[in-house]
Amino acid sequence: MKRIFIVLTVILLYGCGTSSTIVSSWRDPEITISSENFKKVLVVALIKNEETRRVIENRIAASSPIFHTSYQFLNQVSNGLTDDQKLKILHDENFDGVVTMRLVSTEKETDYVPGIDTSIYYGGYNGLYGGPFGGWYGMYGTDFYSPGYYVENTFYIVETNVFSLKEKKMIWTGTTKSSDVTDISLTVDDIIRTIINEMKKDGTLPKK
Repeated sequence: MKRIFIVLTVILLYGCGTSSTIVSSWRDPEITISSENFKKVLVVALIKNEETRRVIENRIAASSPIFHTSYQFLNQVSNGLTDDQKLKILHDENFDGVVTMRLVSTEKETDYVPGIDTSIYYGGYNGLYGGPFGGWYGMYGTDFYSPGYYVENTFYIVETNVFSLKEKKMIWTGTTKSSDVTDISLTVDDIIRTIINEMKKDGTLPKK
């Protein structure tokens, strides 16, 4: 079993709950992550907020020595370098893979939560007390009925890409949709788990 697959499986197993779904994905049909056998992977969170960037990169990097945060190598000092110069840094540091994660957009959706009518438990049409519903509703309707309401949910669309430095190209990309982002670290865990499941489905990763 390839080392990178073992590491990704560990990430898949820790954490609980799932609030992320795959919107779309693509893989290079000629290359799999297992066949690349990555040994040193740079993790790049393409986030303007430096604190959030470090939280995301640290979260992934903490899972295994294979992953390394980009802010150690690509930072304010190296911003003025050309792409070729940045790639040379990665090659000199013996990186063979890169994983990038970026927030594409946020979407707001409004859902209607229907009301709850509990009057059937308190003498409904032919209920426990035998009386007609109309007689009860006038006196106790507000006790038995909870009105519906609208809730607004915010969803975060995140794109994750996997690059092979040896092949000099992207080998996998996926877009996820996440909700309930109250803890960045847990959301990153959730996105990675969702991505791993998708990679298993499309053959990028072996199913076992």
